[in-house]
Amino acid sequence: MRSGNPSLKTDTFENFKGTATGRKMTIQGTVNKTFILLLLLLVTFVYSWNQFVNSPDSVLPLILIGAIGGLIAGLITIFVPKVSPFTAPIYALLEGLFLGAISAQYEVQYGGIVFQAVLITIGVLLSLLLVYKSGLIKVTENFRLGVAAATGAIFLVYVISFIGSFFGFEIPFLHESSPIGIGISVVIVIVAALNLVLDFDFIESAANKQVPKYFEWYGAFGLLVTLVWLYLEILRLLSKIRSR
Repeated sequence: MRSGNPSLKTDTFENFKGTATGRKMTIQGTVNKTFILLLLLLVTFVYSWNQFVNSPDSVLPLILIGAIGGLIAGLITIFVPKVSPFTAPIYALLEGLFLGAISAQYEVQYGGIVFQAVLITIGVLLSLLLVYKSGLIKVTENFRLGVAAATGAIFLVYVISFIGSFFGFEIPFLHESSPIGIGISVVIVIVAALNLVLDFDFIESAANKQVPKYFEWYGAFGLLVTLVWLYLEILRLLSKIRSR
């Protein structure tokens, strides 16, 4: 799972305001950076996908490099935002390797599932952006805390599940295609989607605070992290439904 919103609390922007002598962050600039990251991810996604099609046994190194390398690049970006113009593109390229191979495996099992997952992910992104811009969702401190708490809880469950897999322990229903298992996946998808709202708020707040230009890459990175997580959870949910 790719979880954890890299957004800083908006009040910390005061620490960055005025520190840059050049240009400031803009929403349009962040949108442009997001498209760049998505294109980079797509390049390695296609490469990894083709590698799986040509030789399924050869993609395990790509999955490991993408997963571990992406995690390292992501953590560096989160803790050192100033290097995000360099680490965010690296993260996108590595995540593409991981996603391409994983998606191809799902596609072999359930034909057409990847296209469905991509469409739903895009649909959720656009729908929540519209809802956010319309003001129907207010990003209050309680909203932030609620989403953060739910995200942290999901992350903890996945960590326990991962560690437990080495000892033959499985969390009940988490990976099952039963009605309860599907319900759990639906809840996780909702939480992942709500993280998009936090990303929108972060980008808008940061731009209004006139933080340094490199925060465009940081904001784009945060949005990409959430989209990757959302896509994977939708893929997992669809696979549970299709397996029935």
